[in-house]
Amino acid sequence: MGKRTISFGVIGCGLMGKEFASAAARWLHLDDVDFEPRIVAVCDANPAAAEWFKRQVPSVERTYSDYKELLADDSVEAIYCAVPHNLHAQLYVDIIESGKHLLGEKPFGIDAEANARINDALEANPGVIVRCSSEFPFYPGAHQIIQWVNEGKFGRIIEVEAGFWHSSDLDPTKPINWKRRIATNGEYGCMGDLGMHVLHLPMRFGWKPNSVRALLSKIVSERPDGKGGMVPCETWDNAILACDVKTADQQFPMVLSTKRIAPGHANTWFIRIQGTDMSAEFSTKNPKQVSSLPYTPGKQQAWHTVDAPYKSAYATITGGIFEFGFSDSILQMWAAFCDELAHGADGMTQPFRCATPEEASGSHRVFTAALESERTGATAAIEWRD
Repeated sequence: MGKRTISFGVIGCGLMGKEFASAAARWLHLDDVDFEPRIVAVCDANPAAAEWFKRQVPSVERTYSDYKELLADDSVEAIYCAVPHNLHAQLYVDIIESGKHLLGEKPFGIDAEANARINDALEANPGVIVRCSSEFPFYPGAHQIIQWVNEGKFGRIIEVEAGFWHSSDLDPTKPINWKRRIATNGEYGCMGDLGMHVLHLPMRFGWKPNSVRALLSKIVSERPDGKGGMVPCETWDNAILACDVKTADQQFPMVLSTKRIAPGHANTWFIRIQGTDMSAEFSTKNPKQVSSLPYTPGKQQAWHTVDAPYKSAYATITGGIFEFGFSDSILQMWAAFCDELAHGADGMTQPFRCATPEEASGSHRVFTAALESERTGATAAIEWRD
């Protein structure tokens, strides 16, 4: 049987749109999958951005400057959408209502109200598969921790820490961009831009915060406007959220952090779990290594750090001795999305799905409570019943 080809349109031809094109071009890297994406149409308000796709992606047949024209293209089955947060609600709703499947960038709306609009469209169109982009849990080391959690290896959870740090905005001479403006990025600041990556696994594990105490920081107050002047930075640079998690059988603290100004960290995603039976941690800072501390009462406590082999969710041609990287995680994420489109959630080749709209909505509840905590200086409760 031949491969199922899924025809994609890309809306937003910037950095992440190009990363998707690169992943599609590397599909031969995957070993023994019966589906593949084919980018046939792209859309961007900037003609030069779309022209890159025409030059570099042979499968692209049509380019558009109006996304509604792309949505009317019957040859397109699914959409990857990477646009600023203020455009999510309108574009995502229109994509869903067009009947095309969607992998959209986080945070799925500039705020809770925008996210609710997207969820209403999903409820009205249940046949459309919609997922949120979050690639880091597809690292082999992260998958090892996922397996340990699913197997109950940690015993009683003592505490959890998860974060996404980088130093991209450490340089105060860096010109301002849309992520520093509330109108385009939203009041969440770094939380909206980075936080879904941090919350993907906690949400998947059912570790929903019962409350949050937020420490939000604005570190660089103004930046060059690119025209010789200076303009204020309106959004939060860094956020540390101290959360209380309460599940059916246990309660524990969880610290979530998103930082755009973290000296020494170019793009570091991590998760650390401490438990009574085992502790473990993984960080993209050392992508080949995963650390664990199995504990037997009365015995010596010792961390074990081993190289995590190149063993991904979807098998590849790469040998296990080599190092997994960011472009590999994006390829794996896209494989999971295409797998679900081709076979449905119950028929996927492997069980780990991309981040769901429900998990994205959970992140909005956490971020909204964090803003309340910052305004009041108190711990904010989070209500999970609809």
